[in-house]
Amino acid sequence: MKLTSDGAELFYDAKGSGFPLVLLHPFPLNHHFWDECLPLFEHRYKLLLPDLRGHGDSAPGDGPATMERHAQGLLRLCDELKIGKAVFAGVSIGGYVLFEFWRQARDRVAALILSNTRASAETTEGRINREKSIQAVRQRGPAPFIEELLPKLLSRSTLETRPDRVAAARTMMSRMTVAGIVANLQGMAVRPDSIPTLATINVPALVIAGEEDTATPRSDAEVMKQHISGSRLKLVPRAGHYAAFEQPEYVGKLIRGFLDELKLS
Repeated sequence: MKLTSDGAELFYDAKGSGFPLVLLHPFPLNHHFWDECLPLFEHRYKLLLPDLRGHGDSAPGDGPATMERHAQGLLRLCDELKIGKAVFAGVSIGGYVLFEFWRQARDRVAALILSNTRASAETTEGRINREKSIQAVRQRGPAPFIEELLPKLLSRSTLETRPDRVAAARTMMSRMTVAGIVANLQGMAVRPDSIPTLATINVPALVIAGEEDTATPRSDAEVMKQHISGSRLKLVPRAGHYAAFEQPEYVGKLIRGFLDELKLS
């Protein structure tokens, strides 16, 4: 299914029934990131699985894919499906989007799940590296960028013992276009500092970190836990930056347990 937001056609999938659960994938994957987790959710919750702007089957539109534009697309999706309130889960860039979504539309949020993400703005070094990646992708195309990225995002455990997961991640990444990669790198480079936002979050929150995540290590998760009142932090063994993809049953059970405690209706 598709809708249009800020000049870009955005794809989303919807399945299941019950209280709405919106699942946001990381860069540079798409909604299939969550496929192995879905059996734990779809018989109890209405699942909304968008492809973020410039990912999967969603167009990048013109200009940077800023967190504000991603959040506007998410709000447009909720309005389209007449969803007043939902639980929102976001991984990596999905978490960045949810901080902005909270600032724009906190009344739509029943609870938050923040996985393998951070609240801080991009560092100067990070912005420089993203610009280098942009130039490289424009010159050489997506394939070399993807091959450089894979070992940084998957855990050593996955890289050494799960060739099926490595291949599946590579296949999803390969759906990205030059325009989609560039727009999202530009958007992440200018993401705002969300650390001041953390103290305003007053809904139940689950923070998830991969024990082998070097992209957003445990220290980033600890910052979120420290500043979000009442939040809890869970570590996922043998998982890197894509914890829910690398250990879907483990993470799926974490999320399912968190949701079931909320007694949503």
